[in-house]
Amino acid sequence: MAEPSDLPCDADGMCMVCKQKALESDTITCKTCVTPWHATCLTAPPKALVDVAQWDCPDCSGVSQPAAKPAADAGGLVEKIRAIESDASLTDQEKAKRRQQLLGGAGGGGTDEQKQRTNEGGGVLEILGDKFNCSICMQLLERPVSTPCGHNFCLKCFQKWVGQQQKKTCAICRKAIPPKMAMEPRINSVMVMAIRMAKLSQSGFSVGTLKVHHFIHNQDRPDKAFTTERAQKSGKANACSGKIFVTIPLDFFGPITAENDPGRNLGVMVGETWEDRMECRQWGAHFPHVAGISGQSDHGAQSVALSGGYEDDEDCGDWFLYTGSGGRDLSGNKRTAKNQSFDQKFTKQNEALRVSCREGYPVRVVRSHKEKRSSYAPQAGVRYDGIYRIEKCWRKAGIQGFKVCRYLFVRCDNEPAPWTSDNQGDRPRPPPNVPELKHATDTTERKGSPAWDYDEEKGQWTWKKPPPESRRTPGDGDVGKISKKRKLPSRNGYVKEKLLKEFMCLICRKVMVLPLTTPCAHNFCKACLEGAFAGQSFVKQRTCEGRRTLRAQKNVMKCPSCTNDLSDFLQNPQVNRELMNVIESLQKEEEALEAKDAEEVVDSESDDESNRDKATEGNIPAENDEKVVVDDSAAH
Repeated sequence: MAEPSDLPCDADGMCMVCKQKALESDTITCKTCVTPWHATCLTAPPKALVDVAQWDCPDCSGVSQPAAKPAADAGGLVEKIRAIESDASLTDQEKAKRRQQLLGGAGGGGTDEQKQRTNEGGGVLEILGDKFNCSICMQLLERPVSTPCGHNFCLKCFQKWVGQQQKKTCAICRKAIPPKMAMEPRINSVMVMAIRMAKLSQSGFSVGTLKVHHFIHNQDRPDKAFTTERAQKSGKANACSGKIFVTIPLDFFGPITAENDPGRNLGVMVGETWEDRMECRQWGAHFPHVAGISGQSDHGAQSVALSGGYEDDEDCGDWFLYTGSGGRDLSGNKRTAKNQSFDQKFTKQNEALRVSCREGYPVRVVRSHKEKRSSYAPQAGVRYDGIYRIEKCWRKAGIQGFKVCRYLFVRCDNEPAPWTSDNQGDRPRPPPNVPELKHATDTTERKGSPAWDYDEEKGQWTWKKPPPESRRTPGDGDVGKISKKRKLPSRNGYVKEKLLKEFMCLICRKVMVLPLTTPCAHNFCKACLEGAFAGQSFVKQRTCEGRRTLRAQKNVMKCPSCTNDLSDFLQNPQVNRELMNVIESLQKEEEALEAKDAEEVVDSESDDESNRDKATEGNIPAENDEKVVVDDSAAH
């Protein structure tokens, strides 16, 4: 076993011995475990190029190579590791796991980020256990990615692992990873929501504060957008607009809070998803159901939608580069409308975004499943991702040769993003480095203080200047409400119920049985997914009019939720064991909770009967008898 001073570089490229970032020229990679090591910190590094290609690290070779420089904080780790090695009750696998947890930060020898994630995950383990730990960094999954072989990794760990390999294989079972998934990994949103709900259960989240309302809908509009039989071919483009459920004007800036949501008293929360843009419009997150920018050139932009309309877009989750509108000939057919035919200018909607950049207004952002190039797009429908602020805007030559308007959006919301398991919002961060600014023209930056900024005293993002006054009338989304009290579940019971709802199969809409995670990050029951392609062969035999046999052709089997081909995955689908274990444990706890509730109901009924018997004998009213008042106002 290697000593603590024989550690390789950590996940951020920092050497665990000298605490400095090793250069690529000073880094040696183990041929067995593909782990980088800082050559200058080893007393016996390989000298010849032939030795470098066949070099095994101390962990793989079993030969200890003492480092030239002792680690500053290795004094306490040596005793802890020796204690683990001398414990006869542990197996070799358990010893290795404890060593990794100790050296990775759980024992005080890791980075601040690792310590923070370990501390945060301590309470989550009570519900999820260690089932949602990354197999590379041994910490709670951060932006989880699921491989087709059923293993889960952090997005950062997965990208680093794939980047170090010539043959893209899984870090656990060494099975091949599809090239498309290795290049464009997709975040498994089901795991993200499960981890977040578990964290909320350990924090000060109280379900008892939620209000349940049954409200009367406005009769002037339908509850959901629809198309007539005559307009079925055109889809939702000419659909009848549904009822607006929020009481905000069309040019409302900032987040939609509970006071603007009379039906639920919750507001539009980060992570809410809708079936399409028409349903998104009903909740005010983004009013236009076709255009990607909502705003006015002399007033500012209120919201944008990321739907993959321009190939120049670059999405990094917490910040993204957005391409303006225009530059296309929309007078012809769909084929001519795809390509750009002239330069974009800062007019109309593009100018609205530039006004929001100068003033520092908050901009609501929704992402659509149509953005296939982004790892942060939802699996289906449209999702509200919170508040962003435009830091800079400029013009540059686009991929198709014409100039486009570009905008740098940085997230600044008080709620956590849908792709992270954190339970707190954003904090002020330095702007990202954008290389294309070197060749940009017409650059615009904010000179004064922004209207939407971070308040250090309150510890949240808020309006530093009065928000712009609306120039439009509010939507007709005011609804009358009739509240109805009901017994609310306990906090843990509510969390478990919500977790089970997140583990729904996208085909049968029930809790998944033997869950499969596809390379495109969609989750299905094994029986449902295999049944969707039952009777189809993987290879199609072909002949040339019966005269001679042609080469066999592979059958394309599209995912039920997207257009990705699953034929290679379906030949040997692997169950996601970690998801399955969590679902089974939650179902057992829910059954135990239902049995306990049933016993309490029986006990309460028996108490009521005894009270009534005593009241009848003594001619006195029972404790649980109440006067029932009939209110016929609802009938009118």
